[in-house]
Amino acid sequence: MTDARAERRARTTAARFYAVQALFQMEASGQTIEGVTAEFEAHRIGAETDEATWADADLKLFRQLVELAVDRQAEVDQMTDRALVAKWPIARIDPTLRALFRAAGAELVSRRAPPRVIISQFVDIAQSFFPEGREARFVNAVLDHMAHEAWPQGF
Repeated sequence: MTDARAERRARTTAARFYAVQALFQMEASGQTIEGVTAEFEAHRIGAETDEATWADADLKLFRQLVELAVDRQAEVDQMTDRALVAKWPIARIDPTLRALFRAAGAELVSRRAPPRVIISQFVDIAQSFFPEGREARFVNAVLDHMAHEAWPQGF
């Protein structure tokens, strides 16, 4: 992989990661989409502090994912509910996973990248949030179901 391609992939991955965090933060704090995206762009994405350096990200993709997840939340949540077992509707799952399913679902319905790429990236993100758990396998199964529903010809 060339350096430019690797850099582009890293920025795309970071945009997806930040979108999950922003959606989580919006739900937890009641922030608006404008407020949370402005905060992330000013204080997190690419920021350097004494404690940490935050990865740079594809800002256009970050904004698109957050906006799509908000605009199409009902559609994505219903798709997620259909992928979950009946006893565990989306309202009952961990808020981080809920944010992840919303960001991934938004990208799946937008069809901006192949479904296998989207699934792989968001499974990796789940692993970063839950390094000791089984959540990554759960995310893979749910996103696979969602991808087949949103984009059956994508496989």
